[in-house]
Amino acid sequence: MEYIRVTKENLAKEHICCAISNNDDVQVSSKKAWLADRFDDGLVFLKSIERGKCFIEYIPAENAWNPIDADGYMYIDCLWVSGSLKGHGYSTDLLCECIRDSKEKGKIGLCVLSSAKKKPFLSDPAFLKHKGFSVCDEADNGIELWYLPFDSKAPAPKFKECAKHPHIDDGGYVLYYTNQCPFNAKYVPIVEATAKAQSVDFKAIRIMTKEQAQSAPTPITTYALFYNGKYITNEQMNDKRFLKLLSK
Repeated sequence: MEYIRVTKENLAKEHICCAISNNDDVQVSSKKAWLADRFDDGLVFLKSIERGKCFIEYIPAENAWNPIDADGYMYIDCLWVSGSLKGHGYSTDLLCECIRDSKEKGKIGLCVLSSAKKKPFLSDPAFLKHKGFSVCDEADNGIELWYLPFDSKAPAPKFKECAKHPHIDDGGYVLYYTNQCPFNAKYVPIVEATAKAQSVDFKAIRIMTKEQAQSAPTPITTYALFYNGKYITNEQMNDKRFLKLLSK
């Protein structure tokens, strides 16, 4: 498999694997705008030359859009291989390149979000364990911070206190999200409209800056849904899923 690094120079012409569509699609344009603003922060987006979901996205942890203390580490936003591209070792290829690149840049290790059991849109804990990662911190909602230090003496990353106990004071449904995930540009407005049609109290809070993300009341900032102050899920909702949630 050959891979290509998406940069400011080729971003306009390259497809982004997590939202395969034309550049006029709101999902693509929102994600590309988010990426364009992150490259100066050291973000790397490496993808397969094949048109499919096979990529890794990582950034120096100091610039990650997550409330973590992990100075000197590289934070993996997303490692995703799916469909017919699964089972060929591409995840290992991408992770190995991230490790090589991070060491070359003087980083002391990698960190990434996961959980004890596989959750949607989070790294597979079985894969992480197989590759030598281990858990270094855990929030009350079961979201875990995993790390792979390059030196046994490297300090372990941890969640910031604001994310350790995910809870908010607002009533009703409250969604925190960013444009890091392209699906949000399409589906957040759909869920907002569904909630309005059902006369449900719903508020969407789009995280716009790194500083807001790093002080968020949730370890996951790409999509975190709360109800009456309690964290519910990080799985993106469409209208059908949200209606099903309301029925419960």
